[in-house]
Amino acid sequence: MSALLFNTPEELQTVLGERLRRLRLNRNLDQRTTAEKAGISEKALRNLEGGHGSTVETLLRVLKALDYLHGIEMLAPEISVNPLDLLRQSKAPQRARRSVKQPKEV
Repeated sequence: MSALLFNTPEELQTVLGERLRRLRLNRNLDQRTTAEKAGISEKALRNLEGGHGSTVETLLRVLKALDYLHGIEMLAPEISVNPLDLLRQSKAPQRARRSVKQPKEV
C-alpha cells in the first residue's frame, strides 16, 4: 500500500512539487529556463514546486516543458477492459435467427 494514501491534499501537493523539482533538476534546468519554456511565470513554477497550490494548466505546461507527458498517463491511465468483468457479463447471441414462416393457408 502506498504511503501517499494517508496524506492530506496539501501534503500531496508538496510531494508533487518536490518530485517536479527533482525532475527539473535531473533535466539540468533552472527555474527561469523551465518557466520560459512552459510559458508561465517563475513565481507560478515556484508555487507549483513548493506545493502552494497551482492550476492544472500550469502542471500540464511544466510536464510538457520537462518533456514528461508520460506523467499524464501515470496520473490518469487509460481505462482498459477488466477480463473478469467480461466473464461476469451474460453472453451475447452468436448469430441472429430467422423467424420461421408459417405456410399460407389457402
